[in-house]
Amino acid sequence: MGYFVSVEPGVNLYVEDINPKGSKTIVFLHGWPLSSKQFEYQFNVLPAMGYRVIGIDWRGFGKSDKPFHGYNFDRLADDIRAVIGALQLNNVTLAGHSTGGAIAIRYMTRHNGYGVSKLVLIDAAAPTGFTKETAEHFLTVAQNDRPKMMREVMDTFFFQYISGPFADWFMQTGLEAAGWSTSAIIVTLRDERLDADLPKIGVPTLIVHGIHDKVIPFAQAQEMNRQIRNSQLVPFHYSGHGSYWEERDKFNHLLTQFIG
Repeated sequence: MGYFVSVEPGVNLYVEDINPKGSKTIVFLHGWPLSSKQFEYQFNVLPAMGYRVIGIDWRGFGKSDKPFHGYNFDRLADDIRAVIGALQLNNVTLAGHSTGGAIAIRYMTRHNGYGVSKLVLIDAAAPTGFTKETAEHFLTVAQNDRPKMMREVMDTFFFQYISGPFADWFMQTGLEAAGWSTSAIIVTLRDERLDADLPKIGVPTLIVHGIHDKVIPFAQAQEMNRQIRNSQLVPFHYSGHGSYWEERDKFNHLLTQFIG
């Protein structure tokens, strides 16, 4: 079922809550500039295995409210804290893809991992996000021809073949975001770093990363693995930036093994 949770006055986030009576809970944080829809091939499978699966659209993206402000990692992590508190979640696995992984990392340090017992980082945008050059390019295109920017994002996203209809769906998912939030996250990915956060993470952490990732290079996954003390890195040999989809059977199996 889907519903909205207020995270501050006038800002409500959309939450997809599947199989609420499930035994163990997984909270998914999507990547930029997508929405929780990106995890369709987890949402189809994991609830049938008995898990409660929750997808949160961040502010500015998907079906959530789209205020003009609040797109730094601290505020985005605070939003997640508000949702976890409102739903009274505990002992959850927090799984973040790309920028969602960066938000998850900041959540763990800023809120001391409240309610979270395990962390999954999927092609996470950490310790850094975009280079200055990449960010400036995306900003220029986003502010003048956002559909073209989405096409460029998609062209570097996948290592495996995607069909034309899938490409259309991916494009539309990204275009559900507001233009201002899309641009604001580019600036955050350019300006914020997570180096100081990584050594502070104490929960068991699974790092999944495509070795062909052109968005966030695999070397960054190796750096996260070095810095997060209780972490394991699993390379995905046939994936780019979309390992959760490109090798979805392997990903889903690995995730359930990790959660137990």
